[in-house]
Amino acid sequence: MDRRKAGNIAEDIAAMFIEGLGYTILKRNFTFGKVGEIDIICDVQDMLVFIEVRARMHHAFGPPESSITTKKVKSIKRVAEGYLYINKITNKQCRFDLIAIDFIDGETHIRHLINAM
Repeated sequence: MDRRKAGNIAEDIAAMFIEGLGYTILKRNFTFGKVGEIDIICDVQDMLVFIEVRARMHHAFGPPESSITTKKVKSIKRVAEGYLYINKITNKQCRFDLIAIDFIDGETHIRHLINAM
């Protein structure tokens, strides 16, 4: 399976997972100019949640969450600011979560890290 296909599958799994937790998905793959992209933007209990999804098929380079760099965190936060600006959202609590998915030995394991960034 190529990386893009695996990434799309991981995002679909993450979306189903968070919907199962009662989150309402507002937008997927929101891009803000050349700054970057946020995988999933959702609302839960009147809080805006920006979610990055990371997946791995093996741990040769560590678990999925280890792939989040300082540069990526800055990019996600700038894209989130762009989303708030474009949608004229002010005075709303926000947080940044990570959903890490392992596709190892034919099994899928999901970890939801709240306030991960």
